Formats: sequence, C-alpha cells, structure tokens
Amino acid sequence: MNKIEQLNFLIKELISEQERYKNLKIPKEYNEKRKLLRALMNVREPYEASEEFIKVQDEFLKTESEEKGIVELKDLATLDEQFTEKSNKHGNKISLWQGDITSLKVDAIVNAANNQMLGCFVQCHACIDNAIHSAAGIQLRNECDELMKKQGFLEPTGSSKVTKAYNLPCKYVIHTVGPIISGTLATDDCKKLEACYKACLEAAIENGIKSIAFCCISTGEFRFPRDKAAEIAINAINDFLDRNDEKIERVVINVFKREDFEIYKNLLG
Repeated sequence: MNKIEQLNFLIKELISEQERYKNLKIPKEYNEKRKLLRALMNVREPYEASEEFIKVQDEFLKTESEEKGIVELKDLATLDEQFTEKSNKHGNKISLWQGDITSLKVDAIVNAANNQMLGCFVQCHACIDNAIHSAAGIQLRNECDELMKKQGFLEPTGSSKVTKAYNLPCKYVIHTVGPIISGTLATDDCKKLEACYKACLEAAIENGIKSIAFCCISTGEFRFPRDKAAEIAINAINDFLDRNDEKIERVVINVFKREDFEIYKNLLG
C-alpha cells in the first residue's frame, strides 16, 4: 500500500468499529484524511485491534516519523558546548533543545500525562500527551490501560510509569502527572513538580535508561508558571545528577516554544 491507501484502510477500520461512525464521510484531501485518522485514534477506547490494522498503522507511523526527521542524541549539543562562556554544574550531561519531542531518538521521553494515564481523548488536541500517543499508535493507550487496571486507582501526582514507545524513535515513554494550578502557586505545588522530575529519573535508572528527554511538565494545560517550573526542573536534575552522575549519560531539556527556550537559556547560559 502507498500512504493514501494506508490512510484509507486505517480510517475505514476505525469507522467500522463504531456504529455511530457509519455515516462519516472520508475526505478526499490528504491533510484532511490525516487529521481524521488522528481524531479517530484520539477518541478510541483502549481495546485490541486486528493484526492487519496494527501492521499497517505501524508502517504508516514509522514512515511518517522518518519523513518528519529523527533527531539523534549525537546531534544535540551539551550545555558546555552551547554556552561556552559559562560553566554549568553538569554541563557535559545536559542539553537544551527546542523541537518536537516525538522526533527524539533517545532511550526515553517524558510524557506530561493526566491522572487517568490513558492519553488525551480530545480530537487533535495540541497537548504533548496527545502528540505522543498519536505518534506512538494505539498500542500505547492499550498498555497504559493495562497498567492502570492493574493499579486500580488514578495515578498520583509526582509519580511515574514506564511503557514501551512503539512507533516513536525512542525506546520508552515515562509518564508523569504534574500538579494542576488553579490559583496562586503554593509550596506544595512546587514540591509535587520536583517529585515528577525525580520520579522520572529514578524510573530511568530502574529500567536501565541512560538518556532521557523531559518536556516542560505542567506548564501547558496545567498552568504552572513557566519560569518557576524551569527553575525547579534544573535544580531537580542537577540534584539528581549529583547523586547518580555515573548512571545517566544525558538529560535533554526539551522545549517546544521559543518562550520556554529563552527562560531556560537565561537560567542555564
């Protein structure tokens, strides 16, 4: 199958799963087809799909990932290389990089999840949870569902869980639930965000993960102030590396927005 044929097949398979989709029309334009596929994947409940669906989906998503461009760890400068005029505590082990976290070929990327830990169900939402699940494929939600059913309760803030990465270039996804800010930032909120970073790094060591890329946890939909979040992230990473320097080869601080890059740049460089 070519990409159009793959898209049509995947859309038709997802439509056939639900009676409510029976009158849904498949658009003719490629970008609209792609948007519909993502939307159908986003709202799909966690359950098994046919082997053929998984095969075609995996081929499609991996081709898409390669076409988008895969960024390898060797392509990322360390802080020592980025900011040569200043000395950073662990500048040889930390990188600051602006880009799409789903393109990173590191051991693990961090997903800012919600406490249901099943990914974002909002169609084509711009959050990182949605982006990661959309690029990984439906297997990621299924694995998360298995973990949550086994646990039997919602994921606590400041903890973490490790899953496979499926069609992402990385090997694993580490999911963590950050604090939600509804009013004035409290000391407890800061402690919970710090716990997220430490829980992810501890999970990395427990699973033999040597390189990890963090997103800006809680600063999007969860409304944690960006400058304070960056300060907490840097302190938590440095503190962890003080005690576990030999166990982690690289920590990537991944930002998507230029605003966040400038905040980290001012703090690190």
